[in-house]
Amino acid sequence: MSSANAEYLAATPIIDSDSKIIIDYAMSAIEDADDDFISKAIKLYYAVRDAIWYDPYIPFYRPEHYRASNVLKRGRAFCIGKVSLLCALGRACGIPSRVGFADVHNHLATKQLLEYLGSDLFSYHGFMEFYLDGRWVKATPAFNKELCRKAKVAPLEFNGREDSIFQPYNEEKKLFMEYINDHGTYADIPVNQIVDAWKEVYGAERVRQWIKAFEASGGKLKRKLESEDWVRD
Repeated sequence: MSSANAEYLAATPIIDSDSKIIIDYAMSAIEDADDDFISKAIKLYYAVRDAIWYDPYIPFYRPEHYRASNVLKRGRAFCIGKVSLLCALGRACGIPSRVGFADVHNHLATKQLLEYLGSDLFSYHGFMEFYLDGRWVKATPAFNKELCRKAKVAPLEFNGREDSIFQPYNEEKKLFMEYINDHGTYADIPVNQIVDAWKEVYGAERVRQWIKAFEASGGKLKRKLESEDWVRD
């Protein structure tokens, strides 16, 4: 293994691949996998895509909100928390893993989510990359299959050999996700950078109001994406 990938195998306070709950979940997920990294990465991908529900209405402004072990315990996260978890599971299995971010236009969302954000631009949308067979392969475990059914979008698959980023179209052949800006890849979750970018994109006052609402509610907003009204433009 190249020494250049050493940082992508190391545990961090956020991507805590050395925590017992992460190691145990990783070993359980790959129990039936073949003895190669591609097979293991595929098993890990589906263990995150479908076991952790996509939820954009959870706290986002502290490192612990993205900590992989916390995401696993919570069972819900938006894209960045899910890639933090998948990255930790990969490292726990000895697969070099890193996180990446891009701005995307979401042409398929809920009316309530678009009103909440004040935009159809999803800033710092998260994906991750496994180092497999000598190259980095992208994986995006954001939307669980149940939510995809509600949105009439085929769940995003991953075969360990080809980049799996996001479906450009939904099942009705209408535009779904469109990548706008690439923010690069990282060994850890750049929390302050993400929050600062959101203040710029969504407005500092809107972000302050989100934080205030989370603080007042104990981190639990009474919003459920799966019960909202889907919008298709």
